[in-house]
Amino acid sequence: MPHDGQDLHLTSNPILDDLLDLTGAALPAVDKLLAQAKDILRAKVSQEGRISGALLDTHQTAAHGLAWLATYAQSLHQMQDWAGRLAADGKCGEVEQLIHQIAFGEYLSQICGGIPMSQGEILRPQDIGLAPDQMRAMMIPAVMTLCAQGNTQAARMRLVTLMQDQAANLTVGASGLDEELEMIRAQFRRFSLEKVEPHAHDWHLKDELIPLAIIDEMAEMGVFGLTIPEEYGGFGLSKASMCVVSEELSRGYIGVGSLATRTEIAAELILCGGTEDQKQHWLPGLASAEILPTAVFTEPNTGSDLGSLRTRAVKKGDDWEITGNKTWITHATRTHVMTLLARTDPATTDYSGLSMFLAEKTPGTEENPFPTPGMTGGEIEVLGYRGMKEYELAFDGFMVKGDNLLGGETGKGFKQLMQTFESARIQTAARAVGVAQSALDVGMQYAQDRKQFGAALINFPRVAGKLAMMAVEITIARQLTYFSAHEKDNDRRCDLEAGMAKLLGARVAWACADNALQIHGGNGFALEYKISRILCDARILNIFEGAAEIQAQVIARRLLG
Repeated sequence: MPHDGQDLHLTSNPILDDLLDLTGAALPAVDKLLAQAKDILRAKVSQEGRISGALLDTHQTAAHGLAWLATYAQSLHQMQDWAGRLAADGKCGEVEQLIHQIAFGEYLSQICGGIPMSQGEILRPQDIGLAPDQMRAMMIPAVMTLCAQGNTQAARMRLVTLMQDQAANLTVGASGLDEELEMIRAQFRRFSLEKVEPHAHDWHLKDELIPLAIIDEMAEMGVFGLTIPEEYGGFGLSKASMCVVSEELSRGYIGVGSLATRTEIAAELILCGGTEDQKQHWLPGLASAEILPTAVFTEPNTGSDLGSLRTRAVKKGDDWEITGNKTWITHATRTHVMTLLARTDPATTDYSGLSMFLAEKTPGTEENPFPTPGMTGGEIEVLGYRGMKEYELAFDGFMVKGDNLLGGETGKGFKQLMQTFESARIQTAARAVGVAQSALDVGMQYAQDRKQFGAALINFPRVAGKLAMMAVEITIARQLTYFSAHEKDNDRRCDLEAGMAKLLGARVAWACADNALQIHGGNGFALEYKISRILCDARILNIFEGAAEIQAQVIARRLLG
């Protein structure tokens, strides 16, 4: 084990083993601290042997801090697994070793001193209730060595030097995925470079819908049927493949990377909750993109509180009449079907009275965006994430066929929606990794090209440090995302892991975009530079598919439950 005076920078295989031993030795201390934090918080928020929602709200900062601590613990475990697998395959080179040691050095230091839940919220150990004597358990040689020597300026500068040599690679450092998935990555990276990136900024500045020709090409490449079973017209591929595709498309433009999200949600709803007739009818069209769906859940006064939805569905003969208002509906105009959540039992005020509908509509045009009777809408102007546009919708006498009640049963809507959260959050985490990677791409290119005081910006330590930390945190978020996809692919419950991947990925995307803009200086604030768009696009990731605060609350409940 390296001692306090020894350089931790490692390159040879015998010393790589020492690094893996060192990082592995740090993990039990993190796990012990997390277990203690759980016990402390469980005692605070339990009432009569059960977790109290009211007490959880009272101790919200501590609860959300526990979620972040658990996310960091899982992140470090996945980094250890990543580096170990690469080492076993002889693929853990100097870049990977540097990423690994910097990741441990930084995240261990944050666990001991303060985890940033957001820009202005630093979670200290005492905020969870951890006492000084409990924190002393972290003061073992492995942790202290990594905190002192893992993330140094020398390590960051060396990493950035090597990153410049790896500029043509698809990822900074090996992804850890198999050859087939890397071939998929390469295919979609080429598509993004040729068909998406050259036009994305113009689509954003003009606030234009992504051209249908792009959607058609994506359909030909199998994007929309990627994870739909072959028996229903899809390819039946893994959630890991969905992550790779979403990541690379979002690296080109988050709007393009998000086009398949609505299909993923609709297909998952139908697969998990639909009747066999509904599966046979809808899934082949979703897989081919002949049917474009949109998700219609949120209402103006509900936000994340879906249990209080007021849009109602009333039986009219064999069919249903929808009345109410929805908001933040993405890609609402030119889609063919809405997965629409409405209240079918007016006597209820919670989740139990909600039902899910596959509500058919006629695709609109620029001149007539909402031609379907009983439905009107208006665009919500937004900072970023513009390629599909956002809308407010109003339903008054809008009719849905009786056969289009999902599963043929009322009162199941929220449960059906919950079943989609794992996949949706895994994909959102992958989109976040893609946006973060795009920020690193443009930030690094600018730092290499821009000269100040007679030198390229990338030669200045604080600029190089920003780029290095982008690469490190992108790797951490990527491995956490792949782990959650792996759990899903193996039919294991992964709402906790998916939530952690989304929580961390969203923060990493925003940090990368913000730092890349800082590297651009004043030019980053100019609309003509791509980073201005990437910053706006990154900001939404902490809000949709579960705002960071809601996500942390859900994670905390699962940890304590």
